[in-house]
Amino acid sequence: MTFSQFFTIVRARWVSGFAVLAVVLAVVIAVSLSLPKQYTSTASVLIDVKLPDLGGNTAAAGGIVPLGFMATQLDVVRSERVALRALRSPGLKLNESVELREQWRASTGGQGDFESWLAALIQKKLDILPARESNVITLAYSSPDPKFSAAVANAFMQAYIDTTLDLKVEPAKQYNAFFDDRSKHTREALEQAQAKLSAYQQQKGIIATDERLDVENARLNELTTQLVVLQGLAAESRGRQDQSSGNNDRMQEVLNNPVVSALTADLSRQQAKLTELNERLGENNPQVVELRANIEELHKRIQAQTTRVTGSLNVNNTVNEGRLAQLNAEIQQQRAKLLKLKDLRDEAAVLQRDVENAQRTYDAVLTRVNQTSMESQNTQTNVSVLKQATAPAFPSSPRLLLNTAVALVLGSLLGIGLMLARELLDRRMRTIEDVVSGLRQPLLIVLPKTSRQDAHGGSRLKLTKARVVRGLAGPARS
Repeated sequence: MTFSQFFTIVRARWVSGFAVLAVVLAVVIAVSLSLPKQYTSTASVLIDVKLPDLGGNTAAAGGIVPLGFMATQLDVVRSERVALRALRSPGLKLNESVELREQWRASTGGQGDFESWLAALIQKKLDILPARESNVITLAYSSPDPKFSAAVANAFMQAYIDTTLDLKVEPAKQYNAFFDDRSKHTREALEQAQAKLSAYQQQKGIIATDERLDVENARLNELTTQLVVLQGLAAESRGRQDQSSGNNDRMQEVLNNPVVSALTADLSRQQAKLTELNERLGENNPQVVELRANIEELHKRIQAQTTRVTGSLNVNNTVNEGRLAQLNAEIQQQRAKLLKLKDLRDEAAVLQRDVENAQRTYDAVLTRVNQTSMESQNTQTNVSVLKQATAPAFPSSPRLLLNTAVALVLGSLLGIGLMLARELLDRRMRTIEDVVSGLRQPLLIVLPKTSRQDAHGGSRLKLTKARVVRGLAGPARS
C-alpha cells in the first residue's frame, strides 16, 4: 500500500477513525476523573559502605563496594522483618487497627497470620527505587491520604535503619554470649593449671627453679675446683711419700727441718772433734769413747727426727687421699642432685607451659569478649537519612495530561486500524492503482476531472488531462 492509497482511505473513512479516537479520549478522561487521587511520598537514605566498625574492620576495604552489597540492602528493605517493624512502629500501629483486622478476616476467612497479610498488603504499594551507580535508596509509598503516605514511608525508612543496626548487633550479641561462656571455661582451665603447678612446687620444694639450679651448678663447679686442687696436693704428697721410702735423709722436708739441721750441725762438730781426739789420744781414750757415744746418740736422734718428718708426710698423704675420696663422693652426690633437680625442673616447665598456654588462651578469649561486648552495645549504623518523607501537596495519580496524551496516541492507532479493517472488508477503487490491481486489465485512458463553471449561465466539461497507456497487445493508436 502506497502513501497515496493510505491517505485516500483515511480521507474516505475519517468519520469512523475520529469516532474511535473520541470514544477512547472520552473513556480515558472519564476514568481518570473517576479514579481516586493517589499521593506519593518519598524518603531516601544513604548507605556508607566505608564506615568502620568497632572491631577496626571496614565494610568495604579501599572504598570498593562489595559485589551484591546494594542488592542485599534492597532485599533487606523489601523483607518482611522490615515491614513488620514498620507496621508496629508508634507512628503507624497498623497491627492494632480493628478495621484492617476485619478486612483480613473477610479476605482470608481468618486463615494465616494477620500481620504477615498486612505487611504484604502494604508492600504492594511500596516502591524501592535504587539510584544508578550510587549508594542512595529511595522509598516511595502511594495512598489516597498524603499524611498516611508520608507516615508509611518514614516508618519503613526508620524500620530499615533499625533493622540494619540489629543485623550488626545481633551477631555480636551471639558472639559475646559464646565468648563469655568460653572465657569461664578458659579461666577454670587456667586456675586448674596454676593450682597444679603450685601443688607441684610445694610438694617438691621448688620456688625458683632456675635460680636454685644455678646455685647447685655453682656448688658443683666449686667442688670440681676443689677436687682439681686436692688431686694436685694428693699427687704431690704421694710422691713425697714414695720418695721417703728411699733416701729419706735427703728429702727437702728433712733437710729444711730446723731440729734435723741443728742435730746434723752438732753431729758434724762432734765428728770433727772425734777425729782430732782420736789422732791425739787414741781410740781407747775415755774422752774418745765418750765422744763416740755422743755421736751415736746424735745419729739416733737424727734418725728419729727424720722418721718423724717422713711419718708426717705419710699422714698428710693419707689425709689428702681421704679428702680426695670424700670430695669425689660429694661431687657424685651433687651431680645426682642436679640430675634430679633437672627432672623436677622439666616437669615444672611442662606445668609452667600449661599455665602460659592457658593464660594466652584466656587473654585471647577475654579480648574477644571485650570486643564483642562493645559491638553488641553499638548504636551507630552506616545508613544516614537524606530526606524525610513529607505529605505531598499534589496527587501523583491519576495524571490527566499524561493519560490524555496516551489516549490520543492509542485512539489514533485504534482509529487508523479500524479504518484499514473497514477498507479490507469493503474494498473500493479509489485510485488508478486500485483500478489496475482490481480489474487486472491494462489502463487505456483516464477520464478528465470535471468542474462546474457559471460564467456563461450553463455548465460545460473541460478537458484537464488525458493519458494513454500501452495495452497488452502493443501501444495504442490515436
